[in-house]
Amino acid sequence: MDTFLMSYFNRFRSSANSFLSQYEPIVLLLSPLVALLLANTISSFFQLVHDKGLKQTLLGFLINSVKLIPGVKRYIDAEKQKVVNKLQSDVKSKKEGWRTDLPRAGLGMEVIEKMRHEKSKDVIWQGKCSGTVYIGGSEYDAHFSLINEACSMLVRHVRALGHPILTTIIRFCTFWLDQSGIWNSLTRPKALSHLLKLEKVVAMTAALLGSKGKSSGGQICGNMTSGGTESILLAVKSSRDYMKSKKGITRPEMIIPESAHSAYDKAAQYFNIKLWRVPVNKSFQADPKAIRQRINKNTILIVGSAPGFPHGIIDPIEELGDLASSFGICFHVDLCLGGFVLPFARELGYPIPPFDFSVKGVSSISVDVHKYGLAPKGTSIVLYRNHEIRKVFQYANADLAHLRRTGKRDKKRRIEVTEWSGGLYVSPTIAGSRPGGLIAGAWAAMMSLGQEGYLENTKAIMDVSKRIQKGISEIPELFIVGRPDMTIVAFGSDVVDIFEVNDILSSRGWHLNALQRPNSIHICVTLQHVAVVEDFLRDLKESVITVKENPGPISGGSAPIYGAAGKMPDRGMVQELLVDFMDGTC
Repeated sequence: MDTFLMSYFNRFRSSANSFLSQYEPIVLLLSPLVALLLANTISSFFQLVHDKGLKQTLLGFLINSVKLIPGVKRYIDAEKQKVVNKLQSDVKSKKEGWRTDLPRAGLGMEVIEKMRHEKSKDVIWQGKCSGTVYIGGSEYDAHFSLINEACSMLVRHVRALGHPILTTIIRFCTFWLDQSGIWNSLTRPKALSHLLKLEKVVAMTAALLGSKGKSSGGQICGNMTSGGTESILLAVKSSRDYMKSKKGITRPEMIIPESAHSAYDKAAQYFNIKLWRVPVNKSFQADPKAIRQRINKNTILIVGSAPGFPHGIIDPIEELGDLASSFGICFHVDLCLGGFVLPFARELGYPIPPFDFSVKGVSSISVDVHKYGLAPKGTSIVLYRNHEIRKVFQYANADLAHLRRTGKRDKKRRIEVTEWSGGLYVSPTIAGSRPGGLIAGAWAAMMSLGQEGYLENTKAIMDVSKRIQKGISEIPELFIVGRPDMTIVAFGSDVVDIFEVNDILSSRGWHLNALQRPNSIHICVTLQHVAVVEDFLRDLKESVITVKENPGPISGGSAPIYGAAGKMPDRGMVQELLVDFMDGTC
């Protein structure tokens, strides 16, 4: 047998050498490298087709090829810069005269006059903005004053700095400013124990969202954060780490509808998660069937919104919960807008579908207190169904690997800050120091309003939302996008350019949000709109008539930019425009 194999090998070697002898050595050397490069290129192409589809892949290839033509890229860059300059023109004009260096001598009380002067240049925002300011009345009315006072009580801890002007500045500023930080070490909570009591806003919020119900499991927990984006980031990271500990997933993927908030894109980049954004259905809701098609062995998380920011429509939370349960994956519900409206709207008798921890499969929820909770800006909450999901955020990846192998936590593998010379340290959120005044403001807002206050507010804004929907339906040139469930009403037109309508509204002092897919604009109703709803509908009707009779962009308007961006096939160029705009405004 050995002799036969040796003979066969010799014949094969002789044949191979004879065949290869006709080629140059350099060709033989480079051929494997070329083959490897070709295989890698083919693999990358099929991966792109898998990720973006054949049409978008070929389109991207064509556009990149055209850019290689001499002069084409230079022309495109020049035109792109014109758009960026137009977008930045208003911001740059407002920056003129700004001081960029620290004064040699302090300005003392003069700084207050400077702040008053700059503030006087702000546009009139009362009742004119979509969302943005959720508290009713002016900034000097009752609830604003209450929030300012609650925040300042915690800010006074910094008076130990010995600067008497600080208190004056704080009293001048509206409730968006806060200077008091809470250090998340093991000793500071003892020094400011009253602040821990104030952070019971987490428990009060959880109670609104099903923590008292039997189906919740009785372990709902959470933390305060700086806003909806941080809440979503924490929920995504916790889901990633939790699924790694449970299933050993090391190449995580998450699936979101295209109506989901852009914070998920940010989370995917930060935490190295592959993001699948799937189309919504004809009702502009998350499509469970489309999401189901994307689920695989690496899926860690699916997402639903109640309601979605673009159109104010609640996703089918129960169906998505069943989907998550059947595959044993996490399911996050974005209640940043609906958290302080939907529970009360349901109590008022509105047909609100299930959306909270009463739904099986919901593993985490984000809710902004600084929106309809009427708390100071910078207050949001992330909630988890149980402590196991939350705790995993506070352990290092090495501990997760040990947990998978042994089923036990390794006390030697906790976060590396156990070895810090600055002492023992643990933080439940992304931030280290957190603003105590904002926590106090959130607690004060919730306690001052109570359930009756929130019910009254919810009735007012839901009534205004229904009035706006009725008013828009009476304008024949407009259509409402989907069927809004809450206080966001999106509308478009097949007759006039809706972005030109938006520009006319802007010239009349209204500030609405421009949307795409489909081209539309929306108004997020707040208490600010209760007194001006008829003014808005009148101005909207007149703006539509103006555009219909005199079509075309107005000077300084953004309609051409939004229109072009929505039709631009090269989405990479749109991304570059946004990056260049942001880079130039900082």
